[in-house]
Amino acid sequence: MMRARRGGVVRMAATTAVVAGTAGAVHHHQEQKYANQAAQQQAQIDAQVQQQMAEQQYAQQQYAQPQYAPPPQQYAPPPAAPAGPDVSAQLAQLGQLYSQGILSADEFAAAKAKLLGV
Repeated sequence: MMRARRGGVVRMAATTAVVAGTAGAVHHHQEQKYANQAAQQQAQIDAQVQQQMAEQQYAQQQYAQPQYAPPPQQYAPPPAAPAGPDVSAQLAQLGQLYSQGILSADEFAAAKAKLLGV
């Protein structure tokens, strides 16, 4: 009878060892899984921090360097007026000649058109 009992004790010890070994392996696997998850989360946080720092540095550079407006464009001066007699004075003279009857209406219109370049 003792022998049967001893076999049961050995079997129970072996079963306990298998269960304990399996539990240890599962526990080890879970620890690795959690450690990997924590490492991934930390990597994401690090990437976000680096991105924010880069954005802050860029913003500081934008504000640190003064932005100047481009220099105004240089335009050529307007061409000089022709050195001939004053157009308004000539028109006034034509008007006097017309009012005095020296020029007809057709002659006045032709001289005015010629003077104005029309």
